[in-house]
Formats: sequence, structure tokens, C-alpha cells
Amino acid sequence: MTSAARIRGCLLGGAVGDALGAAVEFDSLAAIRARFGATGLADYASAYGRRGTITDDTQMTLFSAEGLLRAWVRGGTRGVVSIPMVVQHAYLRWLLTQGERPASGGAEIGRDGWLFAVRGLHSRRAPGNTCLGALRIGRDGPPVAANDSKGCGAVMRAAPFGLFAPLGDLETVFRTGAEAGALTHGHPSGFLSAGHLAATIAGLRDGLALRAALSQADAILRCQPDHAETSAALSAAYRLAERGPPTPEALETLGGGWVGEEALAIAVCCALTAADFADGVLRAVNHSGDSDSTGAIAGNLLGTLSGESTIPARWLDGLELRAEITRLADDLVAGAVDGADPEAFAADYPGW
Repeated sequence: MTSAARIRGCLLGGAVGDALGAAVEFDSLAAIRARFGATGLADYASAYGRRGTITDDTQMTLFSAEGLLRAWVRGGTRGVVSIPMVVQHAYLRWLLTQGERPASGGAEIGRDGWLFAVRGLHSRRAPGNTCLGALRIGRDGPPVAANDSKGCGAVMRAAPFGLFAPLGDLETVFRTGAEAGALTHGHPSGFLSAGHLAATIAGLRDGLALRAALSQADAILRCQPDHAETSAALSAAYRLAERGPPTPEALETLGGGWVGEEALAIAVCCALTAADFADGVLRAVNHSGDSDSTGAIAGNLLGTLSGESTIPARWLDGLELRAEITRLADDLVAGAVDGADPEAFAADYPGW
């Protein structure tokens, strides 16, 4: 399988998982079963006025990818840049799409580039209060957010950092994913879970089996200060996965997924026990908790592992902004795999 298929699988798979979970994000397991039957949700259901609708999880993931591409273009045409700083500007563009303005530096945040012009992104889809609050500070916000939040808003947008090969070695991928997470989430379990997902995705992008990719990321995680909570959540996920595909009740012993380490653990357990993409992602959304985030992360993992061809066509056909997500994925392929000239992408990803 090609790296291109894995990269497209990651972004499209994450968006599909997000769109599946969007309809049940705030529902209890009992409510899900009452609405969809004993086996739970099995297909897109209406959310935000239509079926197949993405949420803030995919919106912010797309702006993560856009920030990486802008950093690549800027670095190729103007010299070395700080990737977290460029990504922060991308997140501030997302903030503008939500109808909000940063307190500082708002005039310097470019509204150019093709992604900002996508009208479908200018819609609020229950954005996280932590992300909104941290980004409202603006360009002068600290490199580590001045809060103690470990919500899942950092990890749910972290997959693109694992796709971008120019970041270099795995430790750099982990660090960049964590630094981007820390822009909005100040608790180590919030941003270390983002670094772990990024490193795992990088291993899968390079063709590793899922367990091997997780082991590589685990080794880096254990070297980080304050890793114990995230490491413990992952260990619990591994133990549960060893017993086979979990029931929703068993999956809920890992938590609700509202915080970073729990969302990562739930998605990892579902990916490890998945018979195929659909099985793993549906398991990841059918629980009482943050179903769109756990579905998105599981979709990132399984899509990278097995490629876009394993995502059911009916879900891709009904996915909001499929063409735009594919375009971003293909641009990541050009920059991360094909060695394209950054100058050729300067019009699409200008400035910061």
C-alpha cells in the first residue's frame, strides 16, 4: 500500500468517524440503543441538519494540516520557521470561521488561502470551550495554554502531525504534536495524548503494524515528564483489547472520552480489536461519551493502517467536504512524500 493511500485514509477515515459520532456525541448508551436498536448506531444519522456532517474535530484537524503545509511552504521559500507558531495562526483562522476574534494579533492573521474560503467550514459544530478560550487570547497566547485542561480537543486534531514526513524523526513528530496540543490544553494528559497519536500515526504511515506503531509511541511517551496518567490509560486499553472486541459496557470502563487520555485509550482499544474499518469505528462511537472524538481518532488510526480503500464507499459518498479533505490529503502527500517544490503551493498556502 502506498503512503498516499494511508494519508488519504487517515484524513478521510477520521472525518468519517467524526461524522458517525456526531449524531450521538451527547447521548448515553441507553439513549443510543433506544434510538437505533440493541446494536446501536450503524450508519450516518442526522446531525447539524444533514447526514454525514463533520464537527469541530474535523474542522480543527484540517486547520492542523493547513498549518503544516503553510510551514512547509514558508520554510521552503523563506527559511526555517516555528511550526507551532504557524499552526497557531492556522487555529486562529479556524477561530475566525467560528465567528470569533482573537484579542491580539487578529489583524495579522491571514484570511487568505483556499481552506479559509470553504464556506462549509464557517459553521459552529459544538466547538470545545477550552479551544475557544485559549485561542481568544490571540497571537500573544503562551506556548503552553494557561489552563489545566486535559480535554480531548488537542488529541482529536493531532493526526496530521504524524503524516508530515518533513518533521523528521519520531521524537520530533511526538514533540510537534504535543506542542500544537499545548497551544490550547495546558495539562500534560491533554497534550501528551496528542503527541502519542501523532507518533503512532507516523509509524502507521510508514507501514508498521498497529501494535508496533503504538509501542514506538509508548517508548517516547514514557520519557516525558508527567506521562503516568496517559500511560496508565493506554495500558488499560491494551489489557481490555487482549480480551477481544469489547462490549460498549466494557469500553466505558476506560472512561467517556471527554479528556485526552481517555479518548485516545478508547480509540486505541477499538482499533486494536477491529475486524475492519467499519467494525472498529462503529465500536468507537457506540458508547456514553464523546463519540465524535473517539470515532475520529479510531478513524485516523484505522484509515492510516489500512488505507482509504477500506472505508465503506457509502460513508465516503455521503461525507461532508469529502473533496476538500481529499485535496488537503493530496497536498500533504505532495509535501511529505513526493518531494514537491514548495513554491508551487505558495498561492494555496500563503504566509502564516
